[in-house]
Order: sequence, then C-alpha cells, then structure tokens
Amino acid sequence: MKTKKPLLILVVTAFASFLATFNETFLNIAFTPIMKDFGVSVSTVQWLTTAYMLGAAIMVPISSFMYRKFETKPLFLFTVGLLVIGSFICALAPNFEILLTGRIIQSLGTGMLIPIGMNITLSIVPKEKIGTYMGIMGSMTTLGPSLSIIGAGALLAIGNWPLLFYVFGTLTCIEFILALFILGKGGEHQNSNLDILSVIFISLTLIGLLYGISTIFSGNIIIALLALMVGIIFLILFIQRQNKIKEPLISLKPLKVKEFKLGIILNILALMLVFSMNIIIPLFVQTTLGVKEFTASLVLFPAVMCSCILSPIAGKIYDAKGGKFIFPFGFFLMMAFIFLLGLTRDMNSLLLITLLYAPVIIGSAFTIGPVQSFALSHLNRELYSHGVTMMSTGFQIAGCIGTSLFTGVYSLVLNLGLNSGSNQSLAFLITTLVAAIIGLIGYILSLKVKYYENKEKKEIHLTLKEIMKKKVFTVKETDTLLDVMQTITNNKISGVPVVDKNNKLTGFISDGDIMRFLAKAHPLFNNAYSFIAINNAGFNDKLNELMKHKAKDICKKRLVTIDINTSVEDVCGILNEKHLKKVPVMENGKMVGIINRSNITKYAIKTYLNK
Repeated sequence: MKTKKPLLILVVTAFASFLATFNETFLNIAFTPIMKDFGVSVSTVQWLTTAYMLGAAIMVPISSFMYRKFETKPLFLFTVGLLVIGSFICALAPNFEILLTGRIIQSLGTGMLIPIGMNITLSIVPKEKIGTYMGIMGSMTTLGPSLSIIGAGALLAIGNWPLLFYVFGTLTCIEFILALFILGKGGEHQNSNLDILSVIFISLTLIGLLYGISTIFSGNIIIALLALMVGIIFLILFIQRQNKIKEPLISLKPLKVKEFKLGIILNILALMLVFSMNIIIPLFVQTTLGVKEFTASLVLFPAVMCSCILSPIAGKIYDAKGGKFIFPFGFFLMMAFIFLLGLTRDMNSLLLITLLYAPVIIGSAFTIGPVQSFALSHLNRELYSHGVTMMSTGFQIAGCIGTSLFTGVYSLVLNLGLNSGSNQSLAFLITTLVAAIIGLIGYILSLKVKYYENKEKKEIHLTLKEIMKKKVFTVKETDTLLDVMQTITNNKISGVPVVDKNNKLTGFISDGDIMRFLAKAHPLFNNAYSFIAINNAGFNDKLNELMKHKAKDICKKRLVTIDINTSVEDVCGILNEKHLKKVPVMENGKMVGIINRSNITKYAIKTYLNK
C-alpha cells in the first residue's frame, strides 16, 4: 500500500486488532443473563463461543485469498462492516437463533480483520522497524481479550447484555470511519482464483481439530477423538492439494523457512500461556477468595497495562538487538512467575497474585510481538500474506488449546475429589505447573534464535560489504552548488552525500535535486540543455548567482539510510518504495559505503551467471 501516513494507518490496524481480540471473549461474562432471557441451557449458550471460534478460524485462511484478490481499502471496510452489522443484529436479537446468527456474522469479520490488518502493517513498514510496529500490534492483541472481561463486567453492572453489543457496534463504526478516511486505495491485488476444494478441506480440518480439542476434557471423549481424527485426515488432504494446484489457498513455502517455523511454535506457546492465565486466575480467585467476576478481572488489569506500555519498547529492542536475548528473557519471566503463582495457592492474597501475575504478562510482551516480527521478517514479501495467515491461524489454535487444556486440567483435578477449598488449591497448583513446563519448553526453543541470528548476521554483512561501493565521495554543507556539480561531474556519479564539519552525514543531493532547484528559481532552467541552448547576459548572471548557494540549502534533509545489517532484498524494497537510485550504508552511526541499483543489478547478474 502506497502511503505517506504510516503512523495513521498503524492506528487503524492496531485498533482493528484490539477490536477483533476484544470481541472474542467479551461475551463470555454475559452467558448467565442470556440463558435467563432466552431460556437456553449451558450447552446451548456455549455455541455463542464455539460457533464464533470456528467461524473466525475458517475465515483466516480465506482472508489470504481475499487480500490478494481485492483492493485493500474496500476489503478492509467490508470486513469491519461485517462486525458492525453482526453487532447490531445481536443487540436487537428477539431470540437465541438470531443472536447466534449475528455472532456468526461477527466471526466472519473477526477472522479476516487481524490477518488483513497485519498485512497492511507489513506493507507500510520497512523490515528494520518491523519489531516496533508489530510490538504495537502485539500490545493490542494482549489488551483486547484482557480488557474485554473488565469492560464487559463494568457494562453489565450498569445495564443488560444488549448494551455490550451497542457499545461494541459503536466502536466498530468509529473504526469504519477511520479506515474510510485514512486508508489509501493501494493493495497488490491479483487475478487470483479461489479453490473451493481447498476451502472445504481447511474448514473441515479446523472444525475437527478445534472442536476435538475444545471438547476432549469436558465432553464425550470418543466424539472428541473422532473429531480430531477427521481434522487430521483433512489436514493431510489439504496439504497434498496445496502442493498440487497452481494457486494454493495457503502457500506452504513459509514452513520451509526454519526461522518462520520456529517463530510460529514460540508464538503459539506464548499465546497459550496468556489465554490460560486469563481464565485460570479469575476462576481461582473467585472460587477461593469469593470475589465477584468484575473484581477478579481487575487482577489482570495492572499486568495488561504494563504489557501495553512495554510491547512497543520490546519491539524497538528487537529492531536494535534482535531476539536472541529478549525471547529467552520473556519465556523465563513467564515460566518462573507462573510457577511462583502456583505456590501462592494457600496464601489467599489478591494483591500477591496481582503482583506475581504482572511479570507473566510482561514476559509475553517480550515474546509475542517480537516473535511475530522474527518469523515474518524472514519471509519474502510475496509470502507475507501466507505467513500472516499461518500466524493468525496459530492465534486461533493457541486460544483453543490454551483454554481447553488448562481449564480441562483444572476441572480434572477438581473431579478427583470433593469440590473443597484444598482441592481448588491443588487444581491451581497442578495447572500452573503444566503451564510452567510449557514455558520451559518455550525457553529452551527460544535459545535456538541466537544460532539463526548469528548465522544470518554473518551472511548479511558479507553480502552487503561485497556489493556496496566503499569509496564514498562527499561534499560539505558549506560547499557551493558549483562545487557540488563539479564533484558529481568529475566523479561520474548522479548524487553525493552532504556532511557537516565533523564529517557527520546530514543530507543527500542528486543531479535531479539541482535541476529542480534551478527550475524553481528560474523558469528557463527546465532541463540540462538550458546551459547550452541559452546564452545571454541575464541568464548567465542568474546562473552565477544560483551557483553560490550552499549545499545545505538544497540537499534533502530527511535522509534515507540503510544499516549494514539490512538484507539485499530489503534494500531493493526501500529503493523501489522511496523511488531512490542509491542510499548510504551505515554502521554504528558512521557511513561506510553507498549502495545503488546498478550495484545490485551487477551482483544479481554475476550470481546468476555463476550458478
């Protein structure tokens, strides 16, 4: 997407991520009044979650095709529009069937909103800043489900359950208006075809896997195992078909990239821990301390706020240092403090639980967003939409597995004995131990990131140093326009960096910049032939006057530079996106070379001929 407003677009996409994740959990607290109003049972009302989860999961892979097929802005507005329509259908529902219909319509929008928003974000951000942007997106996906419990509890304290949908519908209307005025018309839409058989296969895969996982602890175990078997069979069929057809619904090429595969696993493990703790902790404090649902949800609030503040910071740290330190640090925080939470089971201190839970979510801030950045940054741009689809599907799977596994373990321990306070404490301890073990697995796997990043850093340094031009001609800020033109002409270059008296890079000036300056100063300077075709006293006087201007008055101050760690692929993307011919290469704040399009072209031809 071509845009001059990346920060504004980030506001739109981050708000969309918040709404999508908020919508996944905010209705759970309203099940009791819904059951009372419509006279339905617990097993029936659960379909508001089950059908929603399945609908969203199925739409995630379809969103990849939609993003490639249609222009970005109309597609995004259509997706948000589904949330708006579904919200007001739910708010006005006269019976449970209409309420469920509105919820399913919402799920179709939710399933597409996060992956489309992530694709839009990736289209506007250079890879060297992907951690910062994805950190902001990650903070929204953490804030959404956590704040939904608090927000829903507060709204139910002053009104009935339709108020939830009216408020959410209003928020989605605001998002629609923001997208309408901020998003551009861009988008790399292609003439793609939707393979219906692939859609059927992936739908049955997700329905089988998610339904089986969600019911294996609380439902009929035979039906759950059959559902899992069906899901696995259709997953195999789906993979086989994607490898055969010309236009796969989801390209499986990202899974061939080891870094991406590792990133998906780490992301799922971290999300499982977040989803599980968001349910287990409120459940435990309600049953043991006897607090109300809204008060229990407030235990999560300080941690969520910490996460929102730290996620962008974690993204910046990833951009600067990579993930080899912050990933193990994040998983260690989650593992250690989840274990400590289990030890508080008999202390009955709400404050202590709140304080120990905060580092768990802080640890997630140092993993979820940066891990997504790590995984996606190792893909080619044409694989972004497929990578985002897999990442978003992993989000749904993590939510389902995390919720079902930990609530299942908790319930299983409770069912072993009487539902007493001591049994509640034992259930909490066992559940946190299982979570800590998963955190340990994540910690061990995250140590592999160091190997990949060290290997990548070595290869990137070698490649850039091999192809960039190390001899760099510069001009001083105080040099005249005539001096600049002589430097450009004598050295047969098209542009030159501008430095201050301390040789610090302050700008860049090209022959095109010079001609534009001259043309703006005098209408006769419309092209290079002006110097030859026009020869009169007035013109020459004006030329002499203009040639005395300083380089600092003409050069571009908003300079685009590339760090030496940037990949050649990203250099190509930046040159193309910024419409540049060349760009200075920096190392530790010092200019060490210049890379231009001709350097890359020569390198590409040489590499191809040597194959």
